[in-house]
Amino acid sequence: MSNGTLEVTVVRAKGLRNSALFGTLDAYAVVEYKNQEQKSGIGGPGSCSLERLFCFCFHGRGSNPEWNETFNFKVHASTEAEDDGLHKLVIKLMDHDLLSDDDYLGQATIYLNEVIQKGMEQGKAELQPQKYRVVFSDLSYRGEITVGATFTAGTSSSS
Repeated sequence: MSNGTLEVTVVRAKGLRNSALFGTLDAYAVVEYKNQEQKSGIGGPGSCSLERLFCFCFHGRGSNPEWNETFNFKVHASTEAEDDGLHKLVIKLMDHDLLSDDDYLGQATIYLNEVIQKGMEQGKAELQPQKYRVVFSDLSYRGEITVGATFTAGTSSSS
């Protein structure tokens, strides 16, 4: 078994569908790798100036949020069938709501077997940021998300 660190950068999303009747999307990402999960902040410009004073909180960036956030995950890569053998990253996009449960917007699934295998062989491998389809539960298209990943063998930190 080989250990390492998977560094995932969630850059931005485009064309997300707003499920709310009022207001804009306050989108955030839930990034899952195996049994590990991390959550981004709400994508957008960061401050909402005067709107915040009036509790409108239009601080999201609507259907085109930007995060540029990086997350680290521990990887235990096996050459044998000790687990399902899949190195799958799932990014669920959610809309933060103040007065009700957050709304599910869709998700993207990224298979990282090749990146992790190459990283185990060469010490490090990178998947440059690229676009992935965001799909809803019924597999309908809901926008796109830009994500990059780097696997470094022999390290085991997480954040």
